[in-house]
Amino acid sequence: VAHQPAAFPRGGLVRDPARPLAEFFQQLASGKSVGTPGAVAALAQLHEAAGRLSWRELFQPAIRIAEEGFAISPRLHMMLAAEPLLPQRASARALYYQRAPDDSDDRWVPKPIGALIKNPAYAASLRRIAAEGRDGFYTGELPQQISERAQRAGGWLSVADFETYRAKWRPPLCGRYRAYLVCSMGPPSSGGIALLQILGILEHFPMGEHAPNSAAALHLFAEASKLAFADRARYVGDSDFVAVPLTGLLQAEYLRQRAALINPARAAAMSPGVPWGAPADYADGAHANFSSTTHLSVLDGDGNALSLTSSIESAFGARLMAGGFLLNNQLTDFSLPRNTVADTPKLANAPAPGKRPRSSMTPTMIFAPDGRLFAVLGSPGGPRIISYVARSAIALIDWGLAPQAAFDLPHIHAGGEVLELERERSPVGLVADLRARGHEVVLRSLNSGLHGMRWQSPTQLDGGADKRREGAVLRLRR
Repeated sequence: VAHQPAAFPRGGLVRDPARPLAEFFQQLASGKSVGTPGAVAALAQLHEAAGRLSWRELFQPAIRIAEEGFAISPRLHMMLAAEPLLPQRASARALYYQRAPDDSDDRWVPKPIGALIKNPAYAASLRRIAAEGRDGFYTGELPQQISERAQRAGGWLSVADFETYRAKWRPPLCGRYRAYLVCSMGPPSSGGIALLQILGILEHFPMGEHAPNSAAALHLFAEASKLAFADRARYVGDSDFVAVPLTGLLQAEYLRQRAALINPARAAAMSPGVPWGAPADYADGAHANFSSTTHLSVLDGDGNALSLTSSIESAFGARLMAGGFLLNNQLTDFSLPRNTVADTPKLANAPAPGKRPRSSMTPTMIFAPDGRLFAVLGSPGGPRIISYVARSAIALIDWGLAPQAAFDLPHIHAGGEVLELERERSPVGLVADLRARGHEVVLRSLNSGLHGMRWQSPTQLDGGADKRREGAVLRLRR
């Protein structure tokens, strides 16, 4: 699912690292960050090509929940309590907040855990899309409401952006890991490229010989991740606008050369490589790092499979609402200049009118050596999505773990100089072992939201969902 941004004026939404993060959040929570939503167009096109149930029927469960209400979960309550900007928006405040019991300082606090949230405005929007199809979202009242709300908050999104938006079919990006075929999403997502690079680099190391939570395994994974993320920062953007050297980045010889840079005993700083076809004038871009997005994996009784990742970017998007739903802040997915020097070389992921921002979505399918579907998986998590999915793929293939066991592993992310380890689950002593190898280790709470399934045999299926979130594995019968 991609989002086509509105036009950017000169000096638009950027973040100078020398300026306070609070200033960036003020731009995030404004109309400047809102791009043209792409999910409805993509889903309508997918339904037209492969859907079996009627379009209208698919919306009924969501309409019912919007009308009858859903209970605030403990995790949503925690996020609402930690959110500084959403209570300032009247429409969101009316849905999710109430005045503090003492009302002494006009404070707004989240409604209690278990409180029912009813959203009739959202139900009305869903009914319109259910009745009118794609046009119910991209023409008429909804684009007018969305664009007016974004513009009132300083943005540029217009009705014309909705009228001209088109979802695009793109070929899957596939590569071999051991004897398995791994397929994911190509540009404008960086997920598939980075996933296949990490796996292609680790192909040169005996990952199966190392315990999943050993310092040796995590060190190799971190070093491979740093190499992939260095290439990601320099070379990956919307391939409709920039030349992404896909072939070179995934070439076996290039990945062998990148793997040779890894010292199995010592961490090192990693820089972008020079793959075949790489433009000479690209520079590295910084990026925001938010844990967001959503994912689900589906298998049906006929053997059809779906790996679906969708996003409004940060958890509450631009903190703006229209039609009963939150507007995205997808434009913050464009690269952030590392400095303000006027002659900075070209950024592959720089903003431009009509350009889709680079994402980290990594919806993935893995096929067994005999060609049969082996696993379907994916995750939320911002740039950490790539790490979550890559480590899970290794767990399924090299360590033979079931999906739930793979998703329960302590999380690790190394998208730059810092190695992030999950605070709550990492074994005692692991931090010291990794620091002894030269890593700058930071302990954080890392909530992946991984979701997936695996064929244990041609007739036996198992699945898993990250217990850190509200995900679940369900078997439905019609």
